[in-house]
Amino acid sequence: MATWLYRIGEAAARRAWAVILAWVLIIAGVAGAYTAFHGKLSNTFTMPGTQTQQLSDELAQRFPSANRGSGQIIITTGDGTALTEEQKQAFSTALNKLTTEVPAVDAVTDPFTTTSKLAEAKTQLDEAHTKLGAAPAQIEDGKKQLNAAASQIEDGTKQIADSEKKLDDSQAQITAGRKQLDEAQNQLDDAQVQLKEGYAQAEAAGSPAAMMEQLNAQQAQLTEQQNALNQQHDTLIESQKQVDAGRAEIASKKDELAEGKKKLDEQRNQLQKTESELPAQREQLERQQKLYDFTSGYRMVSEDQSTAIATVSFKKKIYEVPSAELQKVMSDLESANLHGATVQFDANLSESALGGGSHTGEVAGMVIAFIVLMVMLGTLVAAGLPILMSLVGVVVGVLGTLSLSSVIQMSSTAYTLGLMLGLAVGIDYSLFILNRYRTNLLNGMPKVQSIALANGTSGNAVIFAASTVIIALVALNVTGIPFLGVMGNAAAFCVVVAALIAVTLTPAVLSLAGTKIMSKKLWASIDTPQKIAERRVQDAERTEKPNGWLRLVLARPLLTLVAGTLALLAVAAPMSQMRLGLPDASNYPSDSAAYKSYALVKDKFGEGMSAPLVAVAHTPANMSEEQAQQAQIDIASAVKERGGANVQAVVPGGMTDDRTLMIFQVIPAHSASSVETEELVHELRAVTVPVQGSEVSLGIAGQTSGNIDVSEVLAQKLPLYLGVVMGLSFLVLILVFRSIMVPLVASVGFLFSVLASFGAVVSIYQLGFMSSLFGVDHPGPVLSFLPTLLIGILFGLAMDYQMFLVTGMREAYVHGKDAATAIVSGYNHAMRVVVAAAIIMISVFGGFIFADSTMIRPMGFGLAFGVLVDAFIVRMTLTPAIMALLGDRAWWMPKWLDRLTPNMDVEGAALSEKMSEKIQHERESAAADSGSKLGSE
Repeated sequence: MATWLYRIGEAAARRAWAVILAWVLIIAGVAGAYTAFHGKLSNTFTMPGTQTQQLSDELAQRFPSANRGSGQIIITTGDGTALTEEQKQAFSTALNKLTTEVPAVDAVTDPFTTTSKLAEAKTQLDEAHTKLGAAPAQIEDGKKQLNAAASQIEDGTKQIADSEKKLDDSQAQITAGRKQLDEAQNQLDDAQVQLKEGYAQAEAAGSPAAMMEQLNAQQAQLTEQQNALNQQHDTLIESQKQVDAGRAEIASKKDELAEGKKKLDEQRNQLQKTESELPAQREQLERQQKLYDFTSGYRMVSEDQSTAIATVSFKKKIYEVPSAELQKVMSDLESANLHGATVQFDANLSESALGGGSHTGEVAGMVIAFIVLMVMLGTLVAAGLPILMSLVGVVVGVLGTLSLSSVIQMSSTAYTLGLMLGLAVGIDYSLFILNRYRTNLLNGMPKVQSIALANGTSGNAVIFAASTVIIALVALNVTGIPFLGVMGNAAAFCVVVAALIAVTLTPAVLSLAGTKIMSKKLWASIDTPQKIAERRVQDAERTEKPNGWLRLVLARPLLTLVAGTLALLAVAAPMSQMRLGLPDASNYPSDSAAYKSYALVKDKFGEGMSAPLVAVAHTPANMSEEQAQQAQIDIASAVKERGGANVQAVVPGGMTDDRTLMIFQVIPAHSASSVETEELVHELRAVTVPVQGSEVSLGIAGQTSGNIDVSEVLAQKLPLYLGVVMGLSFLVLILVFRSIMVPLVASVGFLFSVLASFGAVVSIYQLGFMSSLFGVDHPGPVLSFLPTLLIGILFGLAMDYQMFLVTGMREAYVHGKDAATAIVSGYNHAMRVVVAAAIIMISVFGGFIFADSTMIRPMGFGLAFGVLVDAFIVRMTLTPAIMALLGDRAWWMPKWLDRLTPNMDVEGAALSEKMSEKIQHERESAAADSGSKLGSE
């Protein structure tokens, strides 16, 4: 590898402009790829296999409206006065325009319309309760009226029966009278016949007067009787008419009574039906009342009427909505004439629509790095070269990474991590080669050979150092967490680019820098062979003499070890209280739009309104509407009961058409990142409710529960990843140092660095110790994936410092120096460049401590503090102390293992010796040739 890199360095030095042109073309290529293919970044983290993700996938298919992105828009008067009707109307109008003017908006929920509907529902329920309460008395009144009507019908029936009896008696009398009249008529007819016979006899007898007088008298009497009979007959006819009329009247009354009885029966049946339905109606009303009561803690308009929350639902998930459309939603509402009211936006809208933000901290870090380089190297060109190389690497690495953001779901944290690492290692890697190049020049080596040898030696160390960082970052994929793997891959790519630039572009630029790479004073110190020789002697003497800090360490190694260890343990102690999570609006800076809206919602509605949970229940099939309603009530009641004071409201959110999937919106009483909300999620997932003979368990989804799931999975994976990295570091260091104790010390030291970094992060960002100094307005859980990232990144960086410091000690020991002298020699050889590299990394990482993103801030601090502890305490303090205590035992290694272990010439020592011998031979030959010429003269 060293020889190969030597050749690359030599070729780059001789064909500098070709190398520079190649990198210019690469930059143009990645810039074009970024322009053509970059996509939307996301700060939403998903975890396949978790309950949240499984439910989210199911809701996307069965209940799409419950699985889309949304954001809250808050309107407020700002002074606590109630919103006017004019302000409400203006806000509602501006809201409704969003659905037509912003393509990504699917629907809006108007708080005033919703509140009005809820009030109307309350009025209807109250009226129904009033009606249902009055129903029993009304039914009793109806029964009394029906009973009175039944009595009247019964009296009428009796009256008809009496009338019929009277008519029957009259009819019997008429019949009897007719019979008597008929008998009398017969008798009268017989008498008339006899009278006619008497007239005939009288006529035959000559009509004697006496006889005729008698007959006439009889005839008169018969005529009188006939008239009487006729009169009686007429009377009977009239009586018959009266009876017939009476019967017709009775028939009519019977019909009326029959109709009245029919109506009475119908009314009685209706009354009985109404009475029988009362329990079901009462149950239905009770169900509706209970469903309504569940929303009692859910308000969209504050109690003082000064603030209201509207919800904007999008057609896609929030991270898929273009930033321009999110920005338009906000600008449309901000520009609307709300008659003195103002609007604020939650984190989903305000943070997702933000651009890159300010980079003041990063610039400050780069300025500090430049100052360090200026102090170390002495010229503007030398100080600017590593920074220029790092910037080129960042441009290629970050743009190359973002070019894939349209096909890979990528968070803004991924490219920021790449930017952070790219800047830091880019400067350091170029610095290592630049420093070795200057050393070669100071030893009298020609420029091209100096560049080539620097690339073959320090370049080899750079490749090894980069490899350790890359392996640790790529190993994040073994956690099985996709977004963490993407972060690791993005950062690893930036490190690969930084390493490639260090061993290709840096040699090319060094060849063009000429004498500007060192100060004139330094050049003057090596302008003759004698001065070069004197400088070598001075350097040799200086490297074997302990100075400054090292002298203090070696004077009291045991005390140094104990004090350093206790200090690290004290710093690491808060780690025992570490709680992982993802930041929400409650953790944002006080002056951010996200926190302002969160604080307003918290004050007016309760902080849980910003962190809703989605509860999902899979219910039995074939339920009726009433059974489904009862299931909603039972489940919501169970949620309320199990959640207790941690639940502000439970709002039934609907069900699928087949009633086999129900969703509920659960409003916690606390923020998304609070301990109480985390406990609530676990409590609700343990809920089981009997529904139609089946036990229905509850699932929890939504962004809040998703963050909790991510944090828990990461916490579970952390020990495994730490073990893998620790084991990997031990094996790699055995290869490098051919020792057992040195790798053990290095690995344990790395563990202490990581734990101390964890402890410091917990102290500041979770517990709030000195939080104001670091701009932490609202401490909260530690970023869930930060510990894993710190382990991976600090491992690679720690191995860099270990290698640059201890390989020099090993080389000195192998070349015959005693253990104590080897420690001093190796330390002094690498101390200057390691200190500079560590300060540069601390500066670059520290520049991100005040970044806009609440995710990046603790990451920058953790890395900066981790480098500080690892470089200055573990590597430059504890490691020399332990090495001094171990003496020769530090380099012990079993012979069988020594035979199996390949020789890892990390710093290209063999190449360096070979080149030194070659140069010495060339100098001796030149001197001999010069002597021959002088002799011949």
